[in-house]
Amino acid sequence: MATPYSPSVRRRRLSSELRRLRNESGLTLVEAAKRVGMGKSNLSKIEQAESKTVPARSLDKLLDLYEVSAPDARAAMHELAKLAGERGWWSQYKDLMPQTLADFEAEACTIRTYEAQVIPGLLQTPAYADAIFRANQVRDDDEVAQRVAARVARQSILNRVDPPAYFAIIDEGALQRQVGSVEVMQQQLRHLTHMATRHNVSIYVLPFESGAHPATEGSFVVMDFPDLRDTSIAYLENPVTSMYLEEDHQIRMFNDMFGGAQACCMTPAQSLKFIEGILKSTEE
Repeated sequence: MATPYSPSVRRRRLSSELRRLRNESGLTLVEAAKRVGMGKSNLSKIEQAESKTVPARSLDKLLDLYEVSAPDARAAMHELAKLAGERGWWSQYKDLMPQTLADFEAEACTIRTYEAQVIPGLLQTPAYADAIFRANQVRDDDEVAQRVAARVARQSILNRVDPPAYFAIIDEGALQRQVGSVEVMQQQLRHLTHMATRHNVSIYVLPFESGAHPATEGSFVVMDFPDLRDTSIAYLENPVTSMYLEEDHQIRMFNDMFGGAQACCMTPAQSLKFIEGILKSTEE
């Protein structure tokens, strides 16, 4: 079972708390680092969530400097530091998937995604994912199998007792394009009809007839978190890199893009009927 703890999110929270405490103490980065006997670059990495671990001794020195004396507060900070170093199930697939994406998905309370070319990863069947991974024609069978296993493992977050709310905008092109065999596509469409009935999953079909829309520039994912201290994150991916954006103006832009594209979509009920219609046409 996947752990609900996300090292990346915990690390980011710990860093923001330490940065806040330093600012409230009126100390510069250089001053704080000097007073605890730490290099400026090391403290900077901690505050920017670039350091994977924060030793307990270093953390105690920082908390002493910032005059954090309450036992509960200190214990909470040490717990964050401990969890920030834990590795989730996804660590075994670190060379095959954007590890931080799985970290953030594991902690998110809401996930919104727009996909133009393919069915979103969290909604893909193993056979469909297999066909997608083979499309570049350079991966061997073992690598494809590992990538499919990683994708299926990520999907477990939608099966949790308290799963995230998942909103997926799927372009009609992704539904009409045959990936793999006819049977693979039928299975994938059938899976979408089942997922669409879940209380935490909302599927919106963006039809061709909508024409140009606010999200025409490409696919993306936006994740929100239950703790208000954890800012939302937008995720973009291409064949050579992945990008995480979290500045307020960036999140507003992606929220506007998603909302604008959603306004061009069919309703979830209409979308379900539309997908069933495509499925029926493949069975005739």
